[in-house]
Amino acid sequence: MNATDPQHLPVQDNNASSTAVLMDAMGFKAKVASAHAARAPAAIKNKALRGLAALLRQNAATLQAANQRDLDRAAAAGLAGPLLDRLKLGAKDLETVALGCEQLAAMPDVIGEIIGMKEQPSGIRVGQMRVPIGVFGMIYESRPNVTIEAASLAIKSGNACILRGGSEAIESNKALAALVQQALLEAGLPADAVQLVPTTDREAVGHLITMPQYVDVIIPRGGKGLIERISRDAKVPVIKHLDGNCHVYVDDPCDIAMAVRIAENAKTQKYSPCNATESLLVARGVAAEFLPRIAALYAAKGVEMRCDAQALAMLQAVPGAQVQAATEQDWSEEYLAPIISIKLVAGVDEAIAHINHYSSHHTDAIVTRDHMHAQQFLREVDSASVMVNASTRFADGFEYGLGAEIGISTDKFHARGPVGIEGLTSLKYVVLGQGEVRT
Repeated sequence: MNATDPQHLPVQDNNASSTAVLMDAMGFKAKVASAHAARAPAAIKNKALRGLAALLRQNAATLQAANQRDLDRAAAAGLAGPLLDRLKLGAKDLETVALGCEQLAAMPDVIGEIIGMKEQPSGIRVGQMRVPIGVFGMIYESRPNVTIEAASLAIKSGNACILRGGSEAIESNKALAALVQQALLEAGLPADAVQLVPTTDREAVGHLITMPQYVDVIIPRGGKGLIERISRDAKVPVIKHLDGNCHVYVDDPCDIAMAVRIAENAKTQKYSPCNATESLLVARGVAAEFLPRIAALYAAKGVEMRCDAQALAMLQAVPGAQVQAATEQDWSEEYLAPIISIKLVAGVDEAIAHINHYSSHHTDAIVTRDHMHAQQFLREVDSASVMVNASTRFADGFEYGLGAEIGISTDKFHARGPVGIEGLTSLKYVVLGQGEVRT
C-alpha cells in the first residue's frame, strides 16, 4: 500500500510500523485538505461552525454516555481527582463549546485581510496579508472539550488539523470528532480538515511531531512532562506553556471585599485549570484585615495554605484552617489542587519582583485602588496575561471573546496568551505595483 495515498487509511493496531503508516497517511490527507480549507469562503466556514454547534446540542446524551465510559475506565485505573475533573464533559461544558462555535461564526473572517498598506518612494505599495498557517498538530491530555475548541478554530482560521487526545478520553474524543467531520461534510468542506488520531499508541505522538513535510506547527496542551518532551523532540515549531503558576497580589490600598472575592474565585472556582491561582501575595499594610477573611473561606472549602513565617503566625488561630510553613519549592509550584501558597510582601515592587522570579509567566493579577500601582503592575509583570481587579480564571479564549482557544502560550514569538484565530495565522507581504522596476 502506498502510505501517501489519501484514499487508504491503514488498519489500526499497536504496531509501531503500522502507526508510522497511519500517521503518514493522516499527514498527507491533512496537507491536501488544508489547501481546500484555506480558500473556503467565510460563509461556508461559518455554516460548518453553526452546524457543529447544533450537532453538539442534538447529541448531548450520546456524547455524555461516551464520556461516562472514559470516566469509569479512568476511575478504575486510579486517575487522580483533578485529572478526573478535567476529563468530565458535562452539559455546561458542551454548551460552552457550542457557544464558542457560534461566537466564532459571528466573528469577522480575518483570512485575506490586508494590513499596513503603504506606498513607497518607488511607487510600489507594500502591506501584509493574513493567511492560514496550514496544518497544525494538537496534542492534549484529559480535557475532551479541547477537541471542539481546536476543531472550531481550525475551521474558522482556514487550517487543517490533526488531533491527538489522551488515551483516557478516547471514547469522548472519537464521538466529538465524528460530529466535527459530519459538520464539515454538510457544509461542503473536506472531512480530512479535522482528523483525530484513532490509536492510543504513544508512537503516534513521536511521528506527529516529526513530520515537517505535513505539519507546520505543534500545539501541546497538558502536563509539564508532555510539553517538555514535545519541545525537546519536535522537528516543527511548538506553541506552548509549561506551567500555570498564577498569582493574585492584594495591594495596599485595595477594596478588601473585592480582594476576598477575587482571591476566593481565582483559587476555588475550579482547581484543575492552568489559570487557577496557585500563589497569593499580600501587602503587609492590609494583611491583618484581609488574611483572616480569605483564610476562613479557604478553610471552609478545605484549601491547604502554605505560608511564609508572617502569614503562618497570623493564620494559625483561624478556626479550621489547614496551614503549614511554605518551602522554597512552594513559590514555584503549580498545584492543580486545593492548595495555595501565601506570602506577605512590602508592596507592589516586591510583589512584581517575586512574580517575575517565580511565576510561569502565564497569568498574574493585582487587586488595588491605586491607579499608579495598577499601571506599574501592567507594565512590569512579564506574563502572557496581566490583570487588574479581576480573577485569573478569566485567562481563557472564550472569556476573552476569541470564540475559543487552542491553548495558552507563554512564548514571546508569534503568539502569546490565549491563542485564537490570529494565533493560527501568519502574515505574508503583498506588493502592488503599476509596472515599477528597480533601478
